[in-house]
Formats: sequence, structure tokens, C-alpha cells
Amino acid sequence: MAYAYKSVNTELGATEDGTVEVIYQCPSATTAVVLLCQIANIDGTNNANVNVTYYDSSETSNKYLAYTINVPADAAINPIGGKLVLEAGDQLRAWANATGDLDIVLSVVEIS
Repeated sequence: MAYAYKSVNTELGATEDGTVEVIYQCPSATTAVVLLCQIANIDGTNNANVNVTYYDSSETSNKYLAYTINVPADAAINPIGGKLVLEAGDQLRAWANATGDLDIVLSVVEIS
């Protein structure tokens, strides 16, 4: 087995049109473990809401891990309380209610 440690970071966009943002997708022939998911509100004035979902590709189902969680200005949250195991094709998705207010950082180990 090979282990590859990855970091993912991006700014969360708003999804007023209902489009979700895929933050991470587990590669084929791989299992991934999300070790950390940190979301920071970088807006010095306004609170922002965040949604985080887990898409199970084998079941074609999408389930919320966090639903409209308020992140105060200049604060951070960890919406996944422990580790999250993803199988090939599974996705971690996230979006905010305001573009540019929230940053997300993931630490992932991929096992192939």
C-alpha cells in the first residue's frame, strides 16, 4: 500500500443557483481519509453560513455533514468532528452563503 498526504485549500463560493462545489474527490482505486477540515471566516465584519456534504458515489446519495452552520467573523470551525473515510469517486462538497467570506483547508491521506 502507498500513502500520499495531500492538502487542499480554496475559497468557498456561494451557490445561489444550486450548484455545489466539489472540494475534494477521491481518486479511482484509492481510499482517502480526511484528517482535518477547517473553515475560517476571513471577513472581518460579517458572519457567514457554510454547508458541507458527503457524496457517496456508490450509493449516489448526498448527505449533510454541516447545514447552514454560522461561522462568526474572524472565527473558524471544524465541521467534521473526527476522520471521514472516502472511497473511490466519493466527494466532499462545501459552499457558503457569501462568496469570498470563507476559506476551507483539508488534510487528506490517500491510500492506494
